[in-house]
Amino acid sequence: MDDKDKPASCGCSLDFFGALTIAFIVLRLCNVIAWPLWVILSPLWVPLAVSVVIAIVITIVSAISDSHS
Repeated sequence: MDDKDKPASCGCSLDFFGALTIAFIVLRLCNVIAWPLWVILSPLWVPLAVSVVIAIVITIVSAISDSHS
């Protein structure tokens, strides 16, 4: 298959959290929900916040286990 035969692609993907954010924004713009903006955008920042908390917990547990060794 030549490059000219391949379908065009933007190289972007939409994951679950991105789709959920878009759904919340559309529902807000259509006045279906009246949630605050921080709730509507939460699918964007909640996974990052959870990752940061997990990294902090792992760092603390590692530091405690190293100090006892």
